[in-house]
Amino acid sequence: MNRKIFRTLIFLVLPVVLIAQGVRFSAQTSQYILYQEPVIALKNVNVIDGRNTPARPEQTVIIRDGRIAAMGDAQDIQVPAGAKILDLSGSSLLPGFIMFHEHMFYTAGGGQFNQQSQSFPRLYLAGGTTFIRTAGSIEPYCDLNLRDAIASGVIPGPKIDVTSPYFNGPGLPLLQIKVLKGPDDARAMVDYWDKEGVDSFKVYMQISQAELQAVIEEAHKRGKKVTGHLGAVTYREAADLGIDNLEHGFFVATDFVPNKIKDKLPSRAAQRKSLLNLDLEGADVKSLIQHLIEKDVALTSTLPVYETFVPNRPQISDAALDAMLPEMRDQYLKIRSHPANRSDSSWEKLFRIGMELEKKFFKAGGLLLVGTDPTGYGGVVAGYANIRAIELLVEAGLTPLEAIQVATWNGARYLEKEQELGSIEVGKIADLVVIKGNPSSRIRDIRKIKLVFKNGIGYDSEKLFASVKGTVGLR
Repeated sequence: MNRKIFRTLIFLVLPVVLIAQGVRFSAQTSQYILYQEPVIALKNVNVIDGRNTPARPEQTVIIRDGRIAAMGDAQDIQVPAGAKILDLSGSSLLPGFIMFHEHMFYTAGGGQFNQQSQSFPRLYLAGGTTFIRTAGSIEPYCDLNLRDAIASGVIPGPKIDVTSPYFNGPGLPLLQIKVLKGPDDARAMVDYWDKEGVDSFKVYMQISQAELQAVIEEAHKRGKKVTGHLGAVTYREAADLGIDNLEHGFFVATDFVPNKIKDKLPSRAAQRKSLLNLDLEGADVKSLIQHLIEKDVALTSTLPVYETFVPNRPQISDAALDAMLPEMRDQYLKIRSHPANRSDSSWEKLFRIGMELEKKFFKAGGLLLVGTDPTGYGGVVAGYANIRAIELLVEAGLTPLEAIQVATWNGARYLEKEQELGSIEVGKIADLVVIKGNPSSRIRDIRKIKLVFKNGIGYDSEKLFASVKGTVGLR
């Protein structure tokens, strides 16, 4: 079905009850909106601007027609007549989070993934995420229609950069992923999905260098970026080919595997062993990090999904468990408690190594992004996991302000949208998160989200979270 026809049909079914800032909001969306006034004044708030600068207490921020119109010390900013005034004493204001390894699907077990077009958009927005990139689509037409329906006000959710379906070679036992037949097939696939409207492209573990080169060349001709979860191709090789982004930090890097064979995916055991035996202060690590930085390759941290494999790590929150379909919750808890998953001590060391490498990349000046990857065996739930991802960056050694920068400003820079998003500055789009407390000094306060503004429209975080209780894994 044509996506324009799809949007029209949705509007015919759902009554439109609210118009704000040029967008018509359906009843489904407007029930979660608390504030849509043209002018809103956020008073007495602690501003964490996303640029790794010290928090500024007792600030007033004026939102006008969806943008930040003024900000400064509360005593210096005059509130316009007729403005909706919110006293946010005791709260902090952050830029909306920008998350980079997200999906609109969730593991169903047995190598199958179910689309979560109702629960995940609401959860991401409730969790303070106002922009996501879906690092791989299982149902791309659904993702494309969902992106457009959210932008049109039909469905509540974040702005979405839709990646293509996975570009992969043979060897992956997933029925939902196409197998490439070579570079020409890769070029044709880029052309097809570009015309269908995807925003970026995703390559996967078994892609060959020739196929990857074809994808990168064709995507770049069209002004679009390529990210990858690699394996058969090393990070250095991909950087030399011009890839824009690498997924999962260094957890899936095969650069350190001895006698790595070109275009061949090493065994998981060999790849893990290469990381476990790695000299973190050695020349090989420093050389690869510097090479990625010189080639302008961004790296996406996805610590939440790897945390699920580490014995004795914290279980996901009770709220995240409550969001899950009972059958999915039981499956997660059963797998998590299985003796085999609680006895692999190498995962604890591997997790620490992955954290340290991400910190080294960031401290060396690399563009570190952050995402969640709601796959694995079900321990990563949208909305809750993006908050956890920021906490884990702090555990990895970043300061709270640096972790917030990764989740906001760095994302905007990668998207080349830093003139519009990623920080709290006059003139920028009012994508903002209101948090009780001060996460710049106590990162766990980042869990206390009260209100999320997207394009200057204030959404009720608590109500969004509550609306999908017991449904994750179903819809």
